[in-house]
Amino acid sequence: MSATLGTLIKQVQPDWSIEVFESRTAVATESTNAWNNAGTGHAALCELNYMPEAADGSLSPAKAIDINEQFQLSRQWWSTLVQKGILGDPSTFINPTPHMTFVRGEANVDYLRRRFEILKDEPLFADMEFSDDPAQIAEWAPLLVDRRSKDEVFAATRSESGTDVDFGAVTHQLFDYLVSQGAKLHLGHQVRKLKRRADGTWDVFVRNLAGYGKQVVNAKFVFVGAGGGALSLLQSSKIPEISGFGGFPISGKFLKTDNPEIVAQHKAKVYGKAAVGAPPMSVPHLDTRVVDGKESILFGPYAGFSPNFLKKGSWWDLPGSIRAHNIGPMLKVGLTQWSLEKYLAGELMASRETQMNTLREYMPTARTADWEMITAGQRVQVMKKDPEKGGILQFGTEVITGAEGSIAGLLGASPGASTAVYAMLGVLEKCFPEQYAGEWSKTFTAQVPSLGTGLNGDPEAARASLAATSEVLGLSRRAVESA
Repeated sequence: MSATLGTLIKQVQPDWSIEVFESRTAVATESTNAWNNAGTGHAALCELNYMPEAADGSLSPAKAIDINEQFQLSRQWWSTLVQKGILGDPSTFINPTPHMTFVRGEANVDYLRRRFEILKDEPLFADMEFSDDPAQIAEWAPLLVDRRSKDEVFAATRSESGTDVDFGAVTHQLFDYLVSQGAKLHLGHQVRKLKRRADGTWDVFVRNLAGYGKQVVNAKFVFVGAGGGALSLLQSSKIPEISGFGGFPISGKFLKTDNPEIVAQHKAKVYGKAAVGAPPMSVPHLDTRVVDGKESILFGPYAGFSPNFLKKGSWWDLPGSIRAHNIGPMLKVGLTQWSLEKYLAGELMASRETQMNTLREYMPTARTADWEMITAGQRVQVMKKDPEKGGILQFGTEVITGAEGSIAGLLGASPGASTAVYAMLGVLEKCFPEQYAGEWSKTFTAQVPSLGTGLNGDPEAARASLAATSEVLGLSRRAVESA
């Protein structure tokens, strides 16, 4: 998010000075790191939580379309940056990977079929296929079907336009560009506090973790893109907009295999249905991953608990975030989210064999010896005030802006990086409305053609955009080569 925002600013205001403070010794070591997330280019092609079944059984494609539109902004912008030489060889950060959904049981198959019938007529989902034929599904993803009971009822959808994204690689390349354009990147520097001056500017209190020196940097605008660490910094700013917000950390784990015989049989991201009470980010998925040119398969995520808000954070993060203004909403969430608490308790007590059995629901031939457990990033679910319920658990991301647009920050867990361009353009529009309405919008629209208009309402525009971005990003060519 921070790298995207900085690069967007440099496109329209190259004369503005930018300073970035990163507490680690490298950027993208937390949730943005390739091994700390699933790398799914979230376009709602396979994620069922963007098209839930209503109480009356009806289905609406609105949220799925909205998420896909947001991801198209990212595809368009990355394509522009590749053409401008800001991003390097697309194969270093994005690869063609079909997105699939796999469900079992009559009720789930019926749901998936109805979802497909609605989405297949939407231009951004036009390549989606449905099948309940084991032979066809085996052709798409052999590991899903091999040694599965012949009596089992299951179905799948498949979209070849899906992608696997190394968001860590994108971040590194964007920061390389920013530094080359004069931005200052301070590694090993931790922002401890934000304080607003009477003139509306911000004092940023920074500690050098290597030399133990302290400094105060004054800024006209501050963006807090610190992942799980954003909550405490926004709280230190004392902006009223952060009142009532709390965070609940959930750690993620994945089973991973590099066995070439297994990896060669699976070229897809296969999403299923979340367990009862599980948050959307815990939807099980069997994923092809391409990191540093090497393919692996991940399965998960398995949830865990740590009071840390960051993978390299402190046990004090959760208790230290409790304030008088958020303790009510946090307690209310704790008293009402019994299904989530039951799910987390089950995950924490799960044995290795139980974890493997979950994998075998998607890959019946999975052998324990082929898989290792890796710990992924921390995700901090947003808890906030609600006028009716007192407090709610928010799934997704939340952009907080305050102090007349002089500060903004990002809270939440998912989908995050996939929609960074949409989110950060929103920050700029809200915080710099006059500039955005003027020359900025012309530049951004040139780089992101569907900005403000969308694609799904125009079938020809959708086809043209998907084809153009595939060409620039080399997705079609590499998809053919891998086939």
